[in-house]
Amino acid sequence: MDRVIEKPRGLRRAHVPYIIAALLVASLVGWMFWGNHAETLRVDVHQITVATARRAEFKDYVRLNGQVMPIQVVQVAPEEGGIVTERVVEEGSPVRRGDVIVRLSNSALDLQILNAEAELAEKQNLLRNTQVAMQQDRLSNETERVQLDMDIQRRRRAWEQNERLYAEHLISREAWEQSREDYDLSRRKHSLVTQRLRQDSIYRSVQMEQMEDNLEAMRRNVVLVRERKQKLEVRSAIDGELGLLDVELGQSVAPGTKIGQINDLSDFKVQAMVDEHYIDRVRQGLPASFERDGHVYPLRLRKVYPEVRDGRFLTDFVFCGERPRQMRSGQTYYLNLELGRPEQAVLIPRGTFFQTTGGGWIFVLSSDGRTAHRRPIRIGRQNPQFYEVLEGLEEGERVITSGYEAFRDKEILKLSNIEK
Repeated sequence: MDRVIEKPRGLRRAHVPYIIAALLVASLVGWMFWGNHAETLRVDVHQITVATARRAEFKDYVRLNGQVMPIQVVQVAPEEGGIVTERVVEEGSPVRRGDVIVRLSNSALDLQILNAEAELAEKQNLLRNTQVAMQQDRLSNETERVQLDMDIQRRRRAWEQNERLYAEHLISREAWEQSREDYDLSRRKHSLVTQRLRQDSIYRSVQMEQMEDNLEAMRRNVVLVRERKQKLEVRSAIDGELGLLDVELGQSVAPGTKIGQINDLSDFKVQAMVDEHYIDRVRQGLPASFERDGHVYPLRLRKVYPEVRDGRFLTDFVFCGERPRQMRSGQTYYLNLELGRPEQAVLIPRGTFFQTTGGGWIFVLSSDGRTAHRRPIRIGRQNPQFYEVLEGLEEGERVITSGYEAFRDKEILKLSNIEK
């Protein structure tokens, strides 16, 4: 008959591994919850900056450093090159349109003017000689035609007389035939000479017109060359102030070389550099403003320059109303350029945490303020004071806005030295 085998009681050797494993798991769980492990860090509350998320009107603007410039700057450059002989106006002096600023001399241009005038005189003499020759030819042709007319009349009269004599049998037929042939020859010769004179008259008329055209072109050329002489006096193109004049007496200046500038002080504009981050949002017509002596001055974006240099692009602003008193070129104003209309949103102050997180997450304090937990958020627009939080934060929650370099890889922060 079968016998029941009783299991031995108490701790056996086979149970030891299981007991050790259970103790290790318990220790790990306790360390995760109560220990100071890698994902948790104790932080002194006095070393961080805490701000409260609040719902308010978000003003979409960017702060710019603007510089006052004349409304228009005209470059001074000579159209003709030469040697500087006189500085008529000095820098900073007011000038009127047409005032002489610099006088130049150009001996090569003087020689060119003399050659052009000599060539014009030669052409004029040639034209006059041609006209005299043509007049003499015309008179000679007229004399020849008169003689032919007289010859026709004489030969016709002789033929008519011989025809009557031949009818009365007083002369021979041969004499009558010769007189008729002489008359016919004179008529044909008169016709040919008349055609030749007509063709000569047409040709000479065309020749005279061409010579007159050439002479007129030479006259215009001489006028233009003389005008080039006048351009050796560099004049002001507008009313304004001579802001720069970079030439010295005796200096050789090439045509088109910038030697100065004239500032139009009838009005001013403000130039500012904008970060290329806003290049898709900055457009002509946007409003801007700046504050000076407690008064706000409105401006309008007039021009956006297309070129980007060193990560920034240039813009021009003009005043929409009153200008500040005693405004001078080169003054600096801090502009607020409005990129959109104000809207209600959850806002947090700007802080250095953004440099570490890129706006993707932030540490949010617990209700008792003793811990801060890492939380993903989504930041939209920003201005010089606030970030617009689109997701992840509610109004009234407190966040850490100072730098995260010391605990960028932590999940939980324990805040110490909290004032009660």
